[in-house]
Amino acid sequence: MAGAAPYDSEQSAHGDSASGYDPNYVPDSVKSFVVHMYRQIREKNVYEIHQMYETSFQSISDRFFKDAPWPSVDAVATYVDNDHVFCLLYREMWFRHLYARLSPTLKQRIDSWDNYCNLFQVVLHGVVNMQLPNQWLWDMVDEFVYQFQSFCQYRAKMKSKTEQEIALLRQYDQAWNVYGVLNYLQALVEKSSIIQILEQEKEGLEQFTATDGYDYSGGSNVLKVLGYFSMIGLLRVHCLLGDYHTGLKCILPIDITQQGVYTSVIGSHITTIYHYGFANLMLRRYTEAIREFNKILLYIFKTKQYHQKSPQYEQILKKNEQMYALLAVTLSLCPQLKLVEETVNSQLREKYGEKMLRMQRFDDEAFALYDELFSYACPKFITPSAPSYDEPLVNYNQDAYRLQLKLFLYEVKQQQLLSGIRTFLNVYSTISIAKLASYMEVDEHTLRTILMTFKHKMHSVDSDGKIVSNMDTNFYIDDDMVHVVESKAPKKYGDYFMRQIVKLEGIMTDIDRVKLE
Repeated sequence: MAGAAPYDSEQSAHGDSASGYDPNYVPDSVKSFVVHMYRQIREKNVYEIHQMYETSFQSISDRFFKDAPWPSVDAVATYVDNDHVFCLLYREMWFRHLYARLSPTLKQRIDSWDNYCNLFQVVLHGVVNMQLPNQWLWDMVDEFVYQFQSFCQYRAKMKSKTEQEIALLRQYDQAWNVYGVLNYLQALVEKSSIIQILEQEKEGLEQFTATDGYDYSGGSNVLKVLGYFSMIGLLRVHCLLGDYHTGLKCILPIDITQQGVYTSVIGSHITTIYHYGFANLMLRRYTEAIREFNKILLYIFKTKQYHQKSPQYEQILKKNEQMYALLAVTLSLCPQLKLVEETVNSQLREKYGEKMLRMQRFDDEAFALYDELFSYACPKFITPSAPSYDEPLVNYNQDAYRLQLKLFLYEVKQQQLLSGIRTFLNVYSTISIAKLASYMEVDEHTLRTILMTFKHKMHSVDSDGKIVSNMDTNFYIDDDMVHVVESKAPKKYGDYFMRQIVKLEGIMTDIDRVKLE
């Protein structure tokens, strides 16, 4: 970053964070940063803003603010003409840095909520003549939802609260209120007219996706792109609340089978598919979940090396591992391996091959394995309601998670008998009810019930209200005979060639390393 002062002189001037943090001290590199950022925002230089936001902010944070907040907004305001909107943006980054590097106090959590309210009010009701990078706009929505989730988890741990904290919670009872969070996200969606814009794009009347949401005619992209990302924010919030139907409804205007603005930012892409896949899993739309998990995991596998220097790299790896766990769970309940590319399948076998066999067989440890993988990979569910302060204070931060786990395991238990049926249907093309009942060690009436349950559990209702099948093996009953109709897996050539190309690239890299004599 141009104009940055030497590390030692600035660090000593700033003071060691352990001995005290001076919010009014502004190092030269921070002055240069805010002045330059302010000028680039005014000039709508998106490329330069992105470089400063992604690179300069991180490097200054690493050098001078590893375990301390950035200078206060009041301290830097004079360098940016006390510009109200810039100060709101600076505070948004200030709080995000605080959450990432330190533990925010309750008052800081409340102040961050106020800052988001003021920032979104300006975007919704003011004139915002700016172009900001998609990465920054995504991070705003992502962080807004994360801080809401973090606040709900924090508030639910009541046992350790001091009297002062309880008094603050009572006083600021509207801070991070679930209705407020949902209302702001919904307001951004509606005010931006993003749903209508995406509809018009299908008719060739708009260029939103083609330009990645940017406005090249001199306008602003802020409201439109915030509205777009708010649909993903709503999906995430509803998943945290356990309302999967509503969450998937919120994402309907975005065609996730195609490239879109959501794929322009890796964090947005992964968050969208993770929550979309998880919601489909919980609604028994297994094939849809498998299809999308497979696509995103293949994408991460191909592009992982390009994100190694990204601040989001650790989060990408964590979500990658969680989605492999969710894919293992989904395939154990619905063995549609033909939907999974060989590259993903080989990674999956390496990570969870043995566990999946045990889960599919429903042996003694199966439920413990379903519990383990679900607990590892599920979102951090929240209870959005405030506690009763007049009753004995108890921790309830795990209540929402326990409820979702209980519902999931109840579904797994209902499917326990189905694994046996699936095994026999994969072996026979026709089999009598009497013979199958004897194999299953049940009477014929119970077997018919099990077969109907199998049909029911392997069908679900999609977003359009249509009944869709998740079955890899279909069957029908004619008199006392069960007839099996097996669906053939389509042959896949692309994945084979891709694996060979990757192998060839590896060989060529090895050859390049060999020094010719």
